[in-house]
Amino acid sequence: MDAVWSRTARRGDDGGVSIGGADLREIAGEFGTPLYVIDEADMRGRATSFRDAFAAAFAPYGAQVDVYYASKAFLSSRVSAWMCEDGLSIDVASGGELELALRGGMPPARIGLHGNNKSDAELRRALEVGVGRIVVDSFTEIEVLDAIATELGVVAPVMVRITTGVHAGGHEYIATSHEDQKFGLSLATGAAFEALTACHDAPGLELLGIHTHIGSQILSHDAFRESAERMLGLRAAFLAVAGVELAEVDLGGGYAIRYTDADAELSPREAAEAIAGAVASALAKVGGTWPRLSIEPGRAIAGPAGLTLYRVGVVKHVSLEDGGQRQYVAVDGGMSDNMRTITYGAQYTAAIVSRESDAPVALSRVVGKHCESGDIVVRDVDLPADIARGDLLAVPATGAYGRVMASNYNSVLRPAVVSVADGEATVHIRRDTLEDLLDWDVAPPRTSR
Repeated sequence: MDAVWSRTARRGDDGGVSIGGADLREIAGEFGTPLYVIDEADMRGRATSFRDAFAAAFAPYGAQVDVYYASKAFLSSRVSAWMCEDGLSIDVASGGELELALRGGMPPARIGLHGNNKSDAELRRALEVGVGRIVVDSFTEIEVLDAIATELGVVAPVMVRITTGVHAGGHEYIATSHEDQKFGLSLATGAAFEALTACHDAPGLELLGIHTHIGSQILSHDAFRESAERMLGLRAAFLAVAGVELAEVDLGGGYAIRYTDADAELSPREAAEAIAGAVASALAKVGGTWPRLSIEPGRAIAGPAGLTLYRVGVVKHVSLEDGGQRQYVAVDGGMSDNMRTITYGAQYTAAIVSRESDAPVALSRVVGKHCESGDIVVRDVDLPADIARGDLLAVPATGAYGRVMASNYNSVLRPAVVSVADGEATVHIRRDTLEDLLDWDVAPPRTSR
């Protein structure tokens, strides 16, 4: 199968598709649909590819690189265990993600806590368990964290989130380093330098270094180079003024993946070599010793490893203004299990995975079952003209941001998540049940008339 699908995907002679040696028809029969399916070998292979590529690229300089898996892409306690076993650390952005990371056995010292509006409870919990870093995002947070750390009698290890002004990524909602947005402290206005000084002077804080994240779905090495140069420039300036050389620099993530055959992806090796070269070049210009580096891939590890499995329900044909026709294929999920199409205009592909077909292809749109005309899973894809009720349809490259953004819109039940390896499927997250739905609802008291 083509590169959009995970590495162990195979189509058999009868048209059925297997992942990790397990037939998707059998998996659908056992766990139902919709269903998120993770190719364990693919996901763990991508994780170790980032680990090894960056270690190799920075080794000639004697520099150390930590890879933090950005858990917002997808997290379960089993994924936390995988990342721990494979030598990665974990980046979390909420108290819930923190607990899942801990539940999977990730050592607290290898966990970083992000977020632009962390609660007092989240900050307190992070300090109590001893996370390795808290990435502060505002002057308010610096003050609050200093007070909580002092109250607890500990010193909070912090990095400062920097807005470098480097624009990268696709949709404006996933570009995170321009000035007019909620994350970070501006390099251009001097807020970043002021925040570093505030952290250094706070008795309850230990200033580890600086952090940035410039966006998502990035293909350009130039954006990472520019970001690295600006971050190293800030580090040199702080050394010159405050006499402190920051020990760590985190350059974030955002590495692009393929969603369709037309897309390209950013190779971990190429990215690592480009970033290592950029850091070396910047240090040659501004001076200073090599910091400890870190990166935060999430989508690039989880995204290509996952697919969403649907059962086809209704197929209808709609006439278009240009005289053509579009085949609408309605599945048993939709925007409740993949928000990215309606939110970001994301493009996906799809294929029948339960049988072969010799029928001619038809311009198709895969839609969901929700009461929204925008409930689109795949906007444009060629599918066999004989697709019919009961067929299994798979949408690849949904391992990131599918389940974590899922909702119960229209009171639908969120899908389960399973991983597959060596022909066996393992449940990570069980499917919602009607009992769950009714338990969440607080029923009014019954009255008699």
